[in-house]
Amino acid sequence: MEVILLERVENLGQMGDVVKVRSGFARNYLLPRKKALRANEDNKKVFEAQRADLEARNLERRKDAESAAKKLDGRSFVIIRQASDAGLLYGSVSTRDIADAAADDGVKVDRTQVRLDKPLKTLGLSKVRVMLHPEVSATIEINIARSADEAERQARGENVLARVEEEPAEETNAAEFFDETTATEPQSE
Repeated sequence: MEVILLERVENLGQMGDVVKVRSGFARNYLLPRKKALRANEDNKKVFEAQRADLEARNLERRKDAESAAKKLDGRSFVIIRQASDAGLLYGSVSTRDIADAAADDGVKVDRTQVRLDKPLKTLGLSKVRVMLHPEVSATIEINIARSADEAERQARGENVLARVEEEPAEETNAAEFFDETTATEPQSE
């Protein structure tokens, strides 16, 4: 199916481009979210008539997104989760968890704007991209820890999973645990 893009769509094209996409992608994503129109003669005329208005609206949204990106870029958010001793989470951190952590810190981020390249399933610091506008993104840091104290230690650069190696215990001789007389003499009944 061919569509006319009404805004820039990542990995697809710029505003005004006529692109060929799969029917399901167009019907389920692009058309309902008003990101595209079906590419027919009537819609091409409608797009050309509205092009200046769409570009002005896009420019305004982009400026708003750029100012928000300056405030958001480089910020760090803490998420507290339960984890095993090896640092593996019981579950994973989702886009909704990241959006909620940002909201708790007073930053409005929609979960659809958070882009996770891979699931976050371990303790530690992770960089996450936030798409505030199709042309503007910001990078935030997610600090996943078991407690607030552990999060502070991770933020300073400590490895919370490394255990302090204990001094080796003195080796004991197995003969010390047995009475030497009972160990050498057979038991009689």
